[in-house]
Amino acid sequence: MSEEYKIIVKDVYKTFNVYLDKANTIKEKLLFLFSRNKKEKREVLKGINLKIKKGEVVALIGTNGSGKSTLLKLMTKIIYPNKGEIITNGKLTSLLELGAGFHPDFSGRENIYFNASIFGLTKKEIDKRIDQIIEFSELGQYIDNPVRTYSSGMYMRLAFSVAINVDADILLIDEILSVGDEHFQNKCYNKMRDLKDQGKTMVFVTHSMQAVKQLCDRAVWLCDGKIKMDGSTEDVVDEYIKETK
Repeated sequence: MSEEYKIIVKDVYKTFNVYLDKANTIKEKLLFLFSRNKKEKREVLKGINLKIKKGEVVALIGTNGSGKSTLLKLMTKIIYPNKGEIITNGKLTSLLELGAGFHPDFSGRENIYFNASIFGLTKKEIDKRIDQIIEFSELGQYIDNPVRTYSSGMYMRLAFSVAINVDADILLIDEILSVGDEHFQNKCYNKMRDLKDQGKTMVFVTHSMQAVKQLCDRAVWLCDGKIKMDGSTEDVVDEYIKETK
């Protein structure tokens, strides 16, 4: 893989099985023991081809159900395509689901060690960064409380603070930044600008066209599992807004 590119998506298809008569009660489960659940295949991505260069900040935009989050999950290798290939070049960190990777009974501090180790940091490396992570999160007095007592905004603060401090080459972010107060959201976007200036590669899913225009070099518009438009942020966002008004 060329050093020029950090992510290459080659002819990717992704299909999910959706069960239409899933049993919800014990009685229903017993009744379905001798019959197959009805299911249908839903093709979420239909031949996606995409190359993201080193240092690019790319937004995936589109209406709900267009395949944005699925594509981001495929990039992290949480799930795999039915057909095609995704190649990443460099250390990758992601913020896809609120609190994913956190143990509810561990404290915020314990979860920092747990989560950062998943991203490949050693205990010594985490020791050096933990004060910085806690300071950025602004959790202060709550850092030693179990994370099950945290609000969604506190989860986001902790998750984002860990993700940006693992020194990754590629950062993937889903709609998580829509959670929390305006002050911390602005702080996150400012940090992402700093990472952009450092030459980090970022891909994020958002419905905030203002954030896309402020932060991204490029936007990729997904519609019904296909790329409808890929180009400069201004051009893609303007077309998207025209069609979705």
